[in-house]
Amino acid sequence: MFKNLFLATLCAFGIQAHAQDVVTYPFDGEFEDATFAVENAIVGQGLNIDYVSHVGDMLNRTAADVGGTRQIFVAADAYLFCSAVLSRKVMEADPLNLVNCPYSIFAFEDAEGVHVGHRIYPDGPMKEVQALLNDIVQEVLE
Repeated sequence: MFKNLFLATLCAFGIQAHAQDVVTYPFDGEFEDATFAVENAIVGQGLNIDYVSHVGDMLNRTAADVGGTRQIFVAADAYLFCSAVLSRKVMEADPLNLVNCPYSIFAFEDAEGVHVGHRIYPDGPMKEVQALLNDIVQEVLE
């Protein structure tokens, strides 16, 4: 019984995560300037960056090994962080909001230029997190 409940929970999280959308904004500058601005904006909110995932480096480094046929990003980084205040608030509203932590803001450069963005969360308590992410990204774009 617990195995079936666990599998059902995993499926539900997978569907929820897959159904989420993102918002991106063009950044007027170099990729390095965008990542510097993202770091400063997150830290400027009094938040600690838990991890920087260098997704672009990983994809470029492993392309030949996994049969990659094109360069997806010139560069791409995702900044992972949490807010203790907001995390407590949204998880008290629904403990399954755990799936949304840590939060992330990403920057990438592709053939169209440099962009920054974040996830769009569903209606409800996570909209407050989305507002924080949007505030951070808007600061990056200034």
